[in-house]
Amino acid sequence: MVVLDDYQDVARTFGPWGSLTHPVDVRFSTTHIEDPALLVELLQSAEIVVAMRERTAFGADILAQLPNLKLLITTAMGNAAIDMAAAARLGITVCGTGYVAAPTAELTWALILAVARQVPREDAAVRNGAWQQTVGIDLEGNTLGVMGLGNLGSRVARIGQAFGMRVIAWSQNLDPARAESMDVTPVSKEELLAASDVLTLHLRLSERTRGIVGATELARMKPSVILINTSRGPLIDEPALLAALTDGAILGAGLDVYDQEPLPLRHPLRTAPRTVLTPHLGYVTETEYRRFYTDIVQDIQAYLDGSPVRVVTV
Repeated sequence: MVVLDDYQDVARTFGPWGSLTHPVDVRFSTTHIEDPALLVELLQSAEIVVAMRERTAFGADILAQLPNLKLLITTAMGNAAIDMAAAARLGITVCGTGYVAAPTAELTWALILAVARQVPREDAAVRNGAWQQTVGIDLEGNTLGVMGLGNLGSRVARIGQAFGMRVIAWSQNLDPARAESMDVTPVSKEELLAASDVLTLHLRLSERTRGIVGATELARMKPSVILINTSRGPLIDEPALLAALTDGAILGAGLDVYDQEPLPLRHPLRTAPRTVLTPHLGYVTETEYRRFYTDIVQDIQAYLDGSPVRVVTV
């Protein structure tokens, strides 16, 4: 079996691999393999492959070139980068793991605070001998807009209330009664865009939500807005966001996710003004990794025992 995209070389530490009661040759790949031919070469003999979130895509073309693959494990119970229909046609069982929501909500607030108080710039200034270079933005009394009030969005909303913020929310499937029970005001998409001082995205990526924040939406926001995305990069039209940042149409952005990951070295977001960028760290914590890799080992054991668990279906 092969464990992919173990960037920090920690999978062998967080997973109880020694508990497997069947002989398994476990191999860990610590670098991202972008070239499809090299990926197929690495996985050619693997019966079991572990994918970390959506770091590596498994389209029909890749899956068709892996005749020995019988079990594909994804962290969490959904992965938009796996062609589930193709996996089913090819007789590949796809299993998932449990997931802890708190880490991504916490990182969302790390980004909000970092942008609002310009933490990276001030940190660099202090290290270079300067002092007090910026004037921060207050959160208390301002409006937090949450696009998507599910498990993650709800956690982020509660923290916003603790900061003394008014919280509003919108999504295509928002339940107004549920929002009001949380002291969150349900609004239209137009009002969410126009009223938010901080706007944070917590939606699943689908054809309906892809590009849900584009040039039109950015133009409707306050020039003082902070835009946060810890969900999926393609929710925001990247060229439109770059234009808004360059032109000063929005105050700033905190981004943990991108259209292409890892972010290419010469990508313009790396030098975009008024941004705080993190490398998709939302789920990268000790608690989350321990949950992922413990469940992965359980998935492997159950598969080898002939009774797969946490099976993901189309």
